[in-house]
Amino acid sequence: MKIIIAGAGEVGTHLAKMLSSEDQDIMVIDKDAAKLEILDANYNLMTHKGSPISFDAQRESGVQDCNLFIAVTPSETENILACQIAKKLGADRTVARIDNYEYLREKNRGFFDDRGVDFLIYPEMLAAHEIMTALERSWARHWFELHDGQLILIGVKIRDNAPVTGKKLRDMTSSNHNVHVAAIKRNHETIIPRGDDDIEAGDIIYFTTTKDHVKDIRELCGKKDTVIRRVLVMGGSRIAMRFANLAEDKFKIKLIEIDRRRCDKVAEKCDNIRVVYGDARDIDTLRDQGIQDFDAFVALTDSSEANILTCLSAKELGVEKTVAEVEDIQFISQAENLNIGTIINKKLIASSKIFQILLDADTDTAKCLALADAEVAELEVHKGAKVIGTPVYKLKLPRDITLAGMIRDGRGMLISGQTELQAGDHVLVFTLGGAIHKLDKLFY
Repeated sequence: MKIIIAGAGEVGTHLAKMLSSEDQDIMVIDKDAAKLEILDANYNLMTHKGSPISFDAQRESGVQDCNLFIAVTPSETENILACQIAKKLGADRTVARIDNYEYLREKNRGFFDDRGVDFLIYPEMLAAHEIMTALERSWARHWFELHDGQLILIGVKIRDNAPVTGKKLRDMTSSNHNVHVAAIKRNHETIIPRGDDDIEAGDIIYFTTTKDHVKDIRELCGKKDTVIRRVLVMGGSRIAMRFANLAEDKFKIKLIEIDRRRCDKVAEKCDNIRVVYGDARDIDTLRDQGIQDFDAFVALTDSSEANILTCLSAKELGVEKTVAEVEDIQFISQAENLNIGTIINKKLIASSKIFQILLDADTDTAKCLALADAEVAELEVHKGAKVIGTPVYKLKLPRDITLAGMIRDGRGMLISGQTELQAGDHVLVFTLGGAIHKLDKLFY
């Protein structure tokens, strides 16, 4: 598949890195030669110096033969125009990154369809929804649902006192057939485990289950289900404002912002929250704002380090649930090993949406989740696929892939070695980074 990425900023660069490892034909367009040089020297892709909204630059990059054109420059207007040009020149599908919620409304969809923009991605809005999920499921690190919760992937941090600590996977699953361990994140590395692997304190375990057995996982991990009512937010970013507007009827929210002008802007845009001018990195400020009375603390400043450290302070001050925006990919593993609840990263969220489009899935139901070093995807088994009619244990899947569960006839179920897949099954696949492309020959 030929993919052109317009914009070598943070999101474009991360997408280019991930997609190049997926054995795709990648071209990156940007006006900044220095950014392109770094990509060209380190990854399996091609680059083209030029403006994403230049007809000549797009033609020279081969847009007329492009399967997917992704515009992720910092400018929303430029992204939309670049997609219009790409579509006119022959691109099959186009994706534009936006920062205006109004564009996502269904009544405005036809406007973009008429102009050749097939998909809109608003990372800040997607991040706000991720925060909502994290607060509604406060005991979990990750929560990923398929088909209205018929099948659920749950990431949980294991503590010393958890009932599963020290157990072998085979012993745990033999006593509970309603839970499958898809992967383990341990010491900065994600692994696809086998039955003789032990569960250790500090692991993040990715479980698959059906909606009737979520409680089993919570009890296995020794977690309590805390109801979040009051939330303290640090930073008046666009994610913070989208979250405040999304959650104002569900939570009582107070937001602390260090910039006076941004305080005024947040107060103007978000009517039903309290906005305070101050520095939430200061423990005395947190105490003055009554942090001990809040159920959750959400750190959404532009600094990953500040967000991580302030979440640690909030935990020490007794806050049950913390969420940190960590945009520096290299910090995510360190943050996950610390006492921080949930990590939010716009680049990974955008990547999840792009993978969903790449897999040519039904975007109304199918989903994809991009983690720091792994991907989780829903793949439909197509008629005539090689996986049909053969027990899973005989498929000889690569070591970096596991089939974590499936939806059949609208019902979620786990997959065992004896399971035989059928056409029309929707399978939840957990793969380590760069392995998704290996599944094309099996599922299609």
